[in-house]
Amino acid sequence: MMNAPAATQNLIKGATGDWEIVIGMEIHAQVSSQSKLFSGASTAFGGAPNDHVSLVDAAFPGMLPVINAECVAQAVRTGLGLKAQINLKSVFDRKNYFYPDLPQGYQISQFKHPIVGEGEVIVDLLDGRRIVVGIERLHLEQDAGKSVHDLSPGESYVDLNRSGVALMEIVSRPDLRSSEEAKAYVTKLRTILRYLGTCDGDMDKGNLRADVNVSVRRPGEPLGTRCEIKNVNSIRFIGQAIEYEARRQIGILEDGGAIDQETRLYDAGKNETRSMRSKEEAHDYRYFPDPDLLPLTFDQAFVDGLAAELPELPDAKKERFITQYGLSAYDADVLVAERDTADFFEEVARGRDGKAAANWVINELFGRLNKEGHTVSTSPVSAAQLGGIIDLIGEKVISGKIAKDLFEIVWSEGGDPRVLVEERGLKQVTDTGAIEAAVDAIIAGNPDKVEQVKLKPTLLGWFVGQVMKSTGGKANPQAVNDVLKAKLGIE
Repeated sequence: MMNAPAATQNLIKGATGDWEIVIGMEIHAQVSSQSKLFSGASTAFGGAPNDHVSLVDAAFPGMLPVINAECVAQAVRTGLGLKAQINLKSVFDRKNYFYPDLPQGYQISQFKHPIVGEGEVIVDLLDGRRIVVGIERLHLEQDAGKSVHDLSPGESYVDLNRSGVALMEIVSRPDLRSSEEAKAYVTKLRTILRYLGTCDGDMDKGNLRADVNVSVRRPGEPLGTRCEIKNVNSIRFIGQAIEYEARRQIGILEDGGAIDQETRLYDAGKNETRSMRSKEEAHDYRYFPDPDLLPLTFDQAFVDGLAAELPELPDAKKERFITQYGLSAYDADVLVAERDTADFFEEVARGRDGKAAANWVINELFGRLNKEGHTVSTSPVSAAQLGGIIDLIGEKVISGKIAKDLFEIVWSEGGDPRVLVEERGLKQVTDTGAIEAAVDAIIAGNPDKVEQVKLKPTLLGWFVGQVMKSTGGKANPQAVNDVLKAKLGIE
């Protein structure tokens, strides 16, 4: 599976012809772990400033880092989820640069020998295309702290709670060709991380951030000079930043200028990128192996043990939903987007018609959850309750219309759907005599419509609607159709 040829997709019209965007991404994903990468300090979000800081995080003299084994396991799990090469030996390096919120004056990272090598992410796009985004590497590194500039007009403050928190930097190849592809890639990668339980993907808390490398070129030409947009923290902003930056670069090139390789920031309020600093290269950081940490080594048995415990991942789950439940690719995509959503659907579908279950989960439940600001985990209607409603439809105890009314009752008041149907007299009318009486009344009251329907049978729907209305939606629709056709002499 390969990207479609550039000449047939994603080209941008400039004043002097077509341009192609080339995008690579570096995703910084905070490792789900109770403690930091090299210390026992808490990683909990929202603590008071500098409340989750050990002497190691604060870089006190003589403090030595000790690797967190769970962070290593989480990185390996992620590599397995990305179908990537797991390196049994990797090396931690010092990446030297000064930030006021990085007390050591260097970051412990990995350079030439990362823990995870080449892999891939398969992305299904809304237009039906499927692309494969190559993963170049995944390495572990420390996060920096946070500088706060808006508490005083003349001073900046530093919060080191994030300092030393474990990050996985996931570096893609420049395989993306549009903002939509980039957004779909980040969405898919976040889904994989959440399934694996290795990162919660919460971009609002900064637990997943993207550095976006953007360049433009004429179709078929060599890669252009790239600019890196740092620390974009929403999928929507990623798309907007790419669109702006591509247009900016095209404008410069079409005016005869050249692109400076630099690091830029995206201002969401102004919807523009602005220069931050010239782009550093690896030699600017003066990498060298960290003398306080031995090379990280483990055996294949360790990797195999983690692989055996991995959950079913989104791609495999999607294919199974299509095969097992007869779902469309689109419905399966929607349902596997989040692990708890997929689990909810499977509980509803167990022992029932999969397509009916998917229809109710996607159209009725998701629509209401979105409207009310709920998620599946906070849904007022449980999987068992929704399954009960579907059972009542299948048993012809209630009609589809009554089912929607019943859903509203369960949403607002709770309760067992079967008990509610009995208590509130919601059972579907299947008695032929009662249906015939309702049909006779509608026919007798609308002789002009009777003549019209004999000439134009498609008007039968009007009669069905009138009968359903007269019975409060309780009549069995199929029985109503049958009786009407018999009474009106329509085949």
